[in-house]
Amino acid sequence: MGIAIPLFILGALGAGNLIIARKPSAKELLGKVAPYQGWLGAGMAIYGIYNIVFWVILGIGYLTTNPVGYIVGSAVSVMMFALGMLFGVGTLKTFVKQPQAVAKMDQVVAKLAPYQGTLGIIGMITAVAFIAIGFLGL
Repeated sequence: MGIAIPLFILGALGAGNLIIARKPSAKELLGKVAPYQGWLGAGMAIYGIYNIVFWVILGIGYLTTNPVGYIVGSAVSVMMFALGMLFGVGTLKTFVKQPQAVAKMDQVVAKLAPYQGTLGIIGMITAVAFIAIGFLGL
């Protein structure tokens, strides 16, 4: 359940323009988190890949025993990767020395960037859903 908070924060950063348009006072709060978005994004992207492999792909059996948890957990994993790449690609590039890998990261970000606001909203929704199923025990 603890991963939902950083996902919600990245979602809020992703949907920042939409949030600020409705509530201008949120700009100050989002500004306090913005300096950490690269590291937070990098960590979430790496953890998102880990979860996609070990939860979504290898844990497909949970779909029959806990379908709600599996679906929400899978959505959280995908959102962690997507938002993590959007905000953490600059930080991740500092550790990657292979030009082909850097080019691939740039391609992924170029495909995701037009949907940043939408991904941010979906990220916040999935984070709240993840917390809810934790409380409900699903």
